[in-house]
Amino acid sequence: MSKMQVRPSRDLRNKYAEIVKMVEEHDRVMITNNGVGQVGVVNLEDLAKLDAFMHRQFIYEELQKSKAKTSDFGAVLHDADDVHAELEQILMAHGL
Repeated sequence: MSKMQVRPSRDLRNKYAEIVKMVEEHDRVMITNNGVGQVGVVNLEDLAKLDAFMHRQFIYEELQKSKAKTSDFGAVLHDADDVHAELEQILMAHGL
């Protein structure tokens, strides 16, 4: 798990290389101004992982909402792999 480092905003100018090294080592850095946290700096790889996680979480939540809505109507949900396989069979049956 990465650690959170806290650095004053002046360190962005005066100790930029040091902050970059921390971030490269997967530490998170909180930049403060007058002792109050203002921004966070993270490694791009870690940011990509966070973005992917947030995207998956959003999709999951939207699917849960859809399931709740469709269950009110007694709809039956099908697995995407099953639907794809059935579509392939239909296309093959029609020579496509």
